[in-house]
Amino acid sequence: MKLFTKPGACSTADHIALAWSGLPYEFEVIKDLKSPEYLAINPAGAVPAIQDGDWILTQNAAIMQYISDLAPDAGLAGDGSPKQHAEANRWLAFVNADVHPAFKPLFGSAGYLPEESQKLAKDNALKSLRGYFEKADAQLKDHDYIAGFRSYADPYLFIVTRWAKAVGVDLTGLDALEAYYARMQADAGVQKAMEAEGLKV
Repeated sequence: MKLFTKPGACSTADHIALAWSGLPYEFEVIKDLKSPEYLAINPAGAVPAIQDGDWILTQNAAIMQYISDLAPDAGLAGDGSPKQHAEANRWLAFVNADVHPAFKPLFGSAGYLPEESQKLAKDNALKSLRGYFEKADAQLKDHDYIAGFRSYADPYLFIVTRWAKAVGVDLTGLDALEAYYARMQADAGVQKAMEAEGLKV
């Protein structure tokens, strides 16, 4: 199985999940998402993508669940019970559908707007993201991991928290989130994946 990734992008979360899974895998860092070679793999020109034999899968949430299904003993969706699987999916969906898209105005997608509108879009994004991270912090006050157990939601939350720190989201006072972030930084699988992609842990 081969992962196509871009260092620090959401695909790094899949890389961490693979490191946790114990599955054999290789990876390729994509420098040009719009190159003809990569567009033949993923016509959307986005990461992540994985290739398993002659089959290619895209979309982060689908890839996370595929990795989990291939390595059930790794517990990336919990203990196998419907309840824990649902909790893992709840928090994966929270990061994938709520938190990740909220970064778009901060990553340049509002660049076509007039300057005043760009500032408003960025301010609104920072405010929304603060609210999302407050929700994560509240959950983490009673849990070491976001779903209540280590799951495939954690690498994704770790990566978007890393983004938040980079773009200046106000995370002051979110002590449980900060402790979680430090815990993830110290994790051997996180370190393995990030160092392999040339990222500073």
